[in-house]
This record gives sequence, structure tokens and C-alpha cells, in this order.
Amino acid sequence: MSGDGRIYEVFARKKRADRFEHIGAVAAPNEQLARVYAWQTYDEAKWFEMTVAPRDAFAAVNRPQAPFTLGEATT
Repeated sequence: MSGDGRIYEVFARKKRADRFEHIGAVAAPNEQLARVYAWQTYDEAKWFEMTVAPRDAFAAVNRPQAPFTLGEATT
């Protein structure tokens, strides 16, 4: 993933009754471009709905590290 700005996590669903699923992430300087980048990057499916959220808006509940981090798992 390249680009300047924040990382936005991308979620989508194919039908209204479906749950959102995490389908990837994009880097963008603002939310408006994040929506465009997400739609262009993940347009291989016919999504009913797609949404983006800044990665830093997520908070860990039961782990010391933030969500979407890589590395060794802690117990």
C-alpha cells in the first residue's frame, strides 16, 4: 500500500441483509479520497454497500496492542 496520509480500513457487504466484512485497507490523505480509492481498489465484486474508517479510530478491547497490528500474538 502506498500513498501519504492515513490508513483507512474498508468494509463492505453484498446484500442489505449481510454483515459488513473487512475487505482491505487504503492509504489516503482524506476521507473523500479514501472512499474513491476503496471503490476503485475493491470494485471486483458487486457491493451493495461499502464504508471506510480511519485505522486509528479503532480501539483494542481485550488486547494491549491496537487492532490491525502485525507481530507476535500476546495472551
